[in-house]
Amino acid sequence: MNFDATEEQRLLAASIARFVERDYAFERRRTIVASPEGMSGDVWRAMADLGLAALLLPADCGGFGGGAVDAIAVMEAIGEALVVEPWLAVAVAGQLVARGGDERQRQRLLPGVADGTRRLAFAHAEADARHDPACVATRAVAGEGGAFVLTGDKRAVPAADAVDTLIVSARTSGDAGSAEGIGLFLVERGAPGVSTRALRMLDGTRAADVALDGVRVSADAVLGAPGGALPLIEDVLDFATALVCAEAVGAIRSANDATLDYLKTRRQFGVPIGAFQALQHRMVDLAIELEQAKSMASLACAAVDGERHRRRRARVVSGAKVRIADACRRVSQESIQLHGGIGMSDELKVSHTFRRLTAIAQQFGDADHHLARFAALGL
Repeated sequence: MNFDATEEQRLLAASIARFVERDYAFERRRTIVASPEGMSGDVWRAMADLGLAALLLPADCGGFGGGAVDAIAVMEAIGEALVVEPWLAVAVAGQLVARGGDERQRQRLLPGVADGTRRLAFAHAEADARHDPACVATRAVAGEGGAFVLTGDKRAVPAADAVDTLIVSARTSGDAGSAEGIGLFLVERGAPGVSTRALRMLDGTRAADVALDGVRVSADAVLGAPGGALPLIEDVLDFATALVCAEAVGAIRSANDATLDYLKTRRQFGVPIGAFQALQHRMVDLAIELEQAKSMASLACAAVDGERHRRRRARVVSGAKVRIADACRRVSQESIQLHGGIGMSDELKVSHTFRRLTAIAQQFGDADHHLARFAALGL
């Protein structure tokens, strides 16, 4: 498998690197995180102007038709700079529309996503679901003319207070946990019966719990078949998992660079502490973690783009997430330990990277979940 970037991918990576260096310094990020919105509209528009919002969308909807491999550079830059704007959340929801929506829905929603004027989010996780995509208790009761009434609660929906439209998973039949009977519904955030409770997550990003109390949606708000959405949800969550693995690579690189720089400058007994062989060995271990994470993230992104066998693709993604989650834990903890007590200071970027790596290890399924899934999928 050829992991070398194409010329277009290298140019995109260079553009993103210039943007981050110019417009997303760590101090600006701290200001954005502390703001009431928790994100910057100016940064979001700049990202859209770079073409990032359109990268993964179909060409007939204003996008560039890119895949997960094309987004590796974007996700690594997001991870390295700890970008809190909801690029991944919008991209995941956009994939649901691109893959599961009809032509009218695609043309109504995706051009706005591509130019940055519309934001979407996927409202799926529920209490006690424990990363099981089939654990959906929210109900969708059929009404007249193909309409549905939605009732239920969604937990920690990324950027829910900053989007225009929610894509809500709800059950049209069966019990929570059943593979059949799950549908996807387009719900405007300001629709009657929709309420949110804002959350500030461990890593500084924003989310919200979403309550649906008799929310009425029309027939044209149903995304795909009303009761057969689980395969689409699983495919898109695998796509998202591969992308967050690539984000982890950028965050791991940032933590390693900061730690190495600290070891070169912090002096004890008259010499830099990086001169001590025991600490050098620990830095070598962190460098190995980075290279292994990079390889596994690339493999996962290539699989979600090119592997047509769903079980094999899912197994590759789960294997990558297990390895990435372990790397996130080790690198985040080692980087703090090698910094000493100052590593937990809010003024140091490495403390924020620690939090983001901790969150990535849990996002879209932790190591235990994906290890069990990997084993269940077989060879």
